[in-house]
Amino acid sequence: MITNDVADSIDRARMPADVDAPDKVAYGLTWRQLAILAVAAVLFYGAWNVLHTVLPPQAIVFAGVIVGGVVFGLVVARRDGLPMDVWLLHAIRHTRAPKALSNSDETGGGVPDWIDQPKARVPLPAPLRLPADAIADDGEITLGGGRAAVVAATSINLGLRTAGEQAALIEGYGRWLNSLSTPTQVVVSAQPVDLDSHARAVAEAARTQPHPALEAACADHAAFLADLAARRDPLRRQVLVVTRAAPGEQGGHAARRRADDAARALSGLGVTARALDGAAVTAALVAAADPYRPARPGGLAAPDTVITVPAGTATRKET
Repeated sequence: MITNDVADSIDRARMPADVDAPDKVAYGLTWRQLAILAVAAVLFYGAWNVLHTVLPPQAIVFAGVIVGGVVFGLVVARRDGLPMDVWLLHAIRHTRAPKALSNSDETGGGVPDWIDQPKARVPLPAPLRLPADAIADDGEITLGGGRAAVVAATSINLGLRTAGEQAALIEGYGRWLNSLSTPTQVVVSAQPVDLDSHARAVAEAARTQPHPALEAACADHAAFLADLAARRDPLRRQVLVVTRAAPGEQGGHAARRRADDAARALSGLGVTARALDGAAVTAALVAAADPYRPARPGGLAAPDTVITVPAGTATRKET
């Protein structure tokens, strides 16, 4: 008979967090770092052969020490989790990239026909190229080279589980990861919660309660939500799993099928997961682009949705 103490004593193996880090080749440096130092050494050797008959050797060595220190710092230093040379390359690209984007097809770097040519040099908007071309009703996202689908999932608190349960959950999650054959992205984000609207909804629902005690409880809860929204900025955790169809995969809904498979696999771990439809995917993308914008009542319409006015609805004109 196995006791609970024996069952909970699960062997644990440490896994490094930098599993994607490049391999160290020599002296704790990677191939990229060694290549940069080798290029700097070749340039210094060439400068020595050209200038040692013109300039004093001490001046060349002094300049080489300064330049070598800068290059070495560029190689080994890091900022924001990136090597310094990669960080500087991204900084240059960000500086040269346009800061204003537009979804109009007329912005191709020049001035549109309907805009007067400005006399002064002003930054013009560049065309906005979104990776998603369309969103179907079933939630499939049409990309430039394939299709994708999104699964919304909840999280699990491992701290409330025993050691055996934690090992079982991690093993099941590992089996799902090992079963993936296409690129899959797990996005975990924190988004603000609009408690004011919840408080108003609860306060309105309190008036329709059949018993005074229920009405008082609803009113107290609405007051608690309103007070919490006034004193704090509550956040909620959102977990999205983005699945993609393999290149050349047969079937027009391969990404949606993989999303359903991922939802079933995660449900076996005790996670509440569901594949999102078109409206939910649109709302998730909008929230990811601007998470601090207040939610609009009624949701958002898809880009290809035709908005109509019900028959008999009068329109008001402002004078």
